[in-house]
Amino acid sequence: MPASRTRWLLAALIIAAVALAPVLSLAWAGAQVRTDLWQHLLASVLPRAATNTLLVLGGVGALVAVIGTGCAWLVTAYDFPGRRLLSWALLLPLAVPTYIVAYAYLDLLHPLGPVQGALRWVLGHDSPRDWRLPDIRHLAGCIVLLALVLYPYVYLTTRALFATQAASLLEAGRSLGAGPVAVFFRVALPLARPAIAVGVVLVLLETLNDIGASEFLGVQTLTVAIYTTWVTRSDLAGAAQIALSMLVIVLALVALERFARRRQRYETTLRPRPMQAQRLRGGRAVLALGLGSVPVLAGFAAPAGYLMWEAWQRLRSDGASAQLLHALGNTLMIALLTTAAALLLAVVVCWAVRRNARSRSELLAGIANRSASLGYAIPGTVMAIGLLLPLGGLDRMLSDLLISFGGQARLVLMGTLWVLVLACTLRFLAVAIGSIEAGMSRIPPSLDAASAALGEGPLATLGRVHLPLLRPSLAAAALLVFVDTMKELPATLVLRPMNFETLATWLYAEAARGTYEEGALAALLIVLAGLLPVIALARAGGQPAAGQVPAPPRAGQ
Repeated sequence: MPASRTRWLLAALIIAAVALAPVLSLAWAGAQVRTDLWQHLLASVLPRAATNTLLVLGGVGALVAVIGTGCAWLVTAYDFPGRRLLSWALLLPLAVPTYIVAYAYLDLLHPLGPVQGALRWVLGHDSPRDWRLPDIRHLAGCIVLLALVLYPYVYLTTRALFATQAASLLEAGRSLGAGPVAVFFRVALPLARPAIAVGVVLVLLETLNDIGASEFLGVQTLTVAIYTTWVTRSDLAGAAQIALSMLVIVLALVALERFARRRQRYETTLRPRPMQAQRLRGGRAVLALGLGSVPVLAGFAAPAGYLMWEAWQRLRSDGASAQLLHALGNTLMIALLTTAAALLLAVVVCWAVRRNARSRSELLAGIANRSASLGYAIPGTVMAIGLLLPLGGLDRMLSDLLISFGGQARLVLMGTLWVLVLACTLRFLAVAIGSIEAGMSRIPPSLDAASAALGEGPLATLGRVHLPLLRPSLAAAALLVFVDTMKELPATLVLRPMNFETLATWLYAEAARGTYEEGALAALLIVLAGLLPVIALARAGGQPAAGQVPAPPRAGQ
């Protein structure tokens, strides 16, 4: 093997090893299990947290499958006034992290809030003691709010498949006497099952990553249990054990998605005629537009409108506080550092895979690629706890080394900015790898051969040939990683330095104190940042490349 290939492969393997470190450390913690610790967790923590987690996963999965698939079929199979606007507006909830929606609805639906106040006025009641809505702080409220934010994952993947379905298959069903409902349930829906499965698994992984919405709504999930065990009780071993249990659920979800698609095989003509939308008129068109608008209004318009109003009230009365501006600066700094690190590592991994293609090391390079992308499926809290274990051990070694040279014992790594950057980089490295790998696959190998024939080495070929051609892919990857990092809450809560606030942690603290006006401006800034990839996706039409089902930009938790 040429020395250049070996160096690039070694670099990719090192990156993969670092990405695997959190998982391996949790596995090691599981091997060092303490009987008394497990007895405590099994008796007082895991039963309730695991039950709530499974109920939330089941409820959210069912709701997003119904909402996402129904909306996808509505804008694909039918044509009505406002359809084009609705087709991209249904993506807007992706811009709002789940914890911000929960934050907004807690104030909107408060007994003294605007919604219940207006309803009491209409019904002729004067006080919340006379009439009030059920409290949103319970399991059902958590399920509904999470589904309203996360359904676009199913909508986007399923709409892409519906849009490419062959019209001949649907026409065959109609020719056999099936009506619109029977065609959907007996033809279109079975064909869309793989896309629905992919979307639902993405939603469930995002649901597992959620901490803010669950805690705001009073639902103790495994993610909340990990955070409280570490931060409140300072019990790292207990948090690691819960994180390991949560990682088992993640692996089960991925395996379930693979199992659901194991026997899916479809054959059609090389150039199938796409499905033609059926024109709706009159009351049916109004009904279709109304039904399709409900998820947009509830999942985006209501919380975004609330945030805009509260932010305007805050700016008009007191302006932006110095602490909020400082949190904004911290957020931008973390996002920029993470984006730069993720792009650099992703380029190294993707280039190593390309350099080792069709060689004896191709399998090893592929394993490095898959391992480096593992962080996408790991919830932020699990990633943070997994990093605390090895970094804590490394810090002890460095502290002992400082003492041996006459220095003072101190933490060298933990509690620093760089640990947080490392966690976010490993979390979102898969996003950068996916974008760059897709862009690099469109560059013909003949350009590599031409560059080598002109005497250029691998590094020069990467810098002078590939990187200029990869600018659109690099820009897309940078945008997604930057926005995801700005919205990241779970890992930031666990790993941030002392007295270090980001927009997400500022909002979390204000919501915990019940000062919603203070947090509205931070929430609005996060939502505005989240709109960037959604707008880019809408401008691209949300259409996948031929033969592919896209993964939408992460909503960020």
